[in-house]
Order: sequence, then C-alpha cells, then structure tokens
Amino acid sequence: MSSLKPETRAKLKTVSTATLATALFKRGLRNQMIQGVQPVGGKAKPETMVGEAFTLRYMPAREDLNQLSVFRDRGHPQRKAVEECPPGAVMVMDSRKDPRAASAGGILVTRLMMRGVAGVVTDGGFRDSAEIAELEMPAYHTRPSAPTNLTLHQAIDINVPIGCGDAPVFPGDVIVGDADGVIVIPAHLADEIAEEAVEMTAYEDFVTERVQGGQSILGLYPPTDEGNLATFTEWRKAKGR
Repeated sequence: MSSLKPETRAKLKTVSTATLATALFKRGLRNQMIQGVQPVGGKAKPETMVGEAFTLRYMPAREDLNQLSVFRDRGHPQRKAVEECPPGAVMVMDSRKDPRAASAGGILVTRLMMRGVAGVVTDGGFRDSAEIAELEMPAYHTRPSAPTNLTLHQAIDINVPIGCGDAPVFPGDVIVGDADGVIVIPAHLADEIAEEAVEMTAYEDFVTERVQGGQSILGLYPPTDEGNLATFTEWRKAKGR
C-alpha cells in the first residue's frame, strides 16, 4: 500500500464527497462513487471517513465449503482480513451488492475499530447493525442483514482489486465517506485532488454565504463575473481561508 500523507488525510477530512466527485469528474473519472451504501444507522452527520483501501472479496458460497467450522481456521480470509487491515486504512468489501447475508457483524467491526482502522464499507449488509451504529468508527452498508455471511458469501481474496457498489477499488486507493456516501480516489491523484477540493470548498463556502445574503447565482456560481472573484479574495483574507 502507498502511504497517505498526514496533510492529505487532514485536507480530505474537511471536504465533501460531492466536491471530490466534481474534482474527479474534471479529470474524466465518472464512476468513483460507491453506489447504494449509506452510514450504518442512517447517521445524518457521520464522522468523515478517510483512509487507504484494504480489500476483501467475496464470491458466491459453495455449501460444502462454507460450514460454520471454517471459522476455526485462523487463515480464513474474512478473519485474516480483520486482523491484517492496517491502522488508518478503510476495509472495503466486495459482497456482490447482495445484502441477503451479512458481510460482517458487530464483533468483527468492533475488532477493526480497536485495531485503529479508519472505517469499513460493504456493498452488502451488516448484522448487529444497531450495535455497529454506536461504535466510534464510520461504517457503511446497504441495509441490515442478520444471516451469517456463510449463507451466501465465501470470502476468497484479500487486498486485491475489487468492485464495490459498481466502483473500482484498488488496494491503496483513498476512500472518503460522509453523509452522501463513499467515494474512491485513485492513489496517485490523492494529493492533488485533496488540494483542489480544499480550494473548491473555500469558494463554495463563500458562494453559500453570498446566496444566503440574497445574491443571484448568475456570475457567481460558476464565477464568470470577475467582480465576484475579487470579492472572494477579500473574503478569504477576512476568513483566514
């Protein structure tokens, strides 16, 4: 995995997935938002999640290979992934967009939290969702799901390229989550995207303030009127932005 710079992580903590999506779109990347996931428990303002992707891939379960006894194996991919996901990373699970069986439950997600993992995402579901919602670590899924993962999913690969909610996720890509969902930033673009998003956010905050004051968006958003850019420069100085 590449190393996410502390200053880049800090910048990404201050911007929205909406702003990041626009910055990525400007570079021709249209499919970076993980579709269908939401904060566990439906939190309106979850803590912003930022970390490098550590992946787990599930395939359809074959019944004779997915008895409860497989969890006795310390090398079982799901258990191994939970114990190997690096602190500060985000564990991203490809559950084939199938929430009929859980991708994980409260105990495993708690273990990730205690190990210092920055968050967890699945395009399937979590069991013990009410318990997970109370944890001090961001978690995203499609909906609650009580059945054990073995019912339908076989954990098969760790830290390989996956698809999660129709988005491509490569190990080391930077994952950002907020109330709108989860977006994937290609690792090599993380620094420049973070810098641009901070600049975009400053202008968006300025625009919001002006619109709340009654100003039209014409010439302001986008800034086609040079006078608005001059006012923005003064605003930044006054706000220390």
